[in-house]
Amino acid sequence: MTLLAESFFQAHEDAVTALLALVISAVLIFLVDRVIKRQGRQMRSRLGIELDPVTDTRLRFIRRVVEASIAVVGVAVAISQFAALDRLATSILASSALAAAVIGFAARQTLANAVAGVLLFITQPVRIGDLVTVEDVTGTVEDVRLTYTWLRAADDTRLIVPNERLAAVIIRNDSIISPRVVAEVSLWLPAYVDADRACDLLGETIGEGGTVRLAEMDAEGRVRVAVSGTAGAAHGRAKREGELRASCLRALRGAGLLTREAA
Repeated sequence: MTLLAESFFQAHEDAVTALLALVISAVLIFLVDRVIKRQGRQMRSRLGIELDPVTDTRLRFIRRVVEASIAVVGVAVAISQFAALDRLATSILASSALAAAVIGFAARQTLANAVAGVLLFITQPVRIGDLVTVEDVTGTVEDVRLTYTWLRAADDTRLIVPNERLAAVIIRNDSIISPRVVAEVSLWLPAYVDADRACDLLGETIGEGGTVRLAEMDAEGRVRVAVSGTAGAAHGRAKREGELRASCLRALRGAGLLTREAA
């Protein structure tokens, strides 16, 4: 039996070694994932609080970088066990210009997203749990991965943004400095509405802590009134803005200011 096992190993030494390298890589990736996650749970338990967005984002990103590195090394070791593949890889890499052209053409987008992911990890314009607006889409940062960032919109859908694009656009982050933001809505008043009276009425409606201001006027004489309420949790901004807009419209309609007869 021992001789049979030895002969089988000698006949398939390359395949067995390659398979072993892949298995070891998979086990290491599993262990790294468990260890880093356990460290995060221990930190939360020891401190008695949830991890702050900066630490949570860094732990997730480091975990994925380490796992990706282990996977690349494991696949490279597995490939190197086969002489034909090893010679093919050596011959391709011998021509640096060809290798650069092939790799750059085939993996430009992936590499660009990965590099942008590293930059996002260092600068952290977005963090896990932040409420952000990207290209007119608002959502909560659910995960920052090596190549993509996941946002959860208000309707519980997911917006998956390539990191290269995220690093190139203007991002509105409502909670990066403070978890509390002010809800603000805009109301366009027709030209026939008494804007001063409307502002006084809206000021009485929102009460202390809010502000009402005449923001702008268009060529048709319509006036935009900006109304802001009190500060609250960033993730509840959309709900508070909807309630503020509804209460303002009810007040204006109740006073008859939105009808031409009132003019």
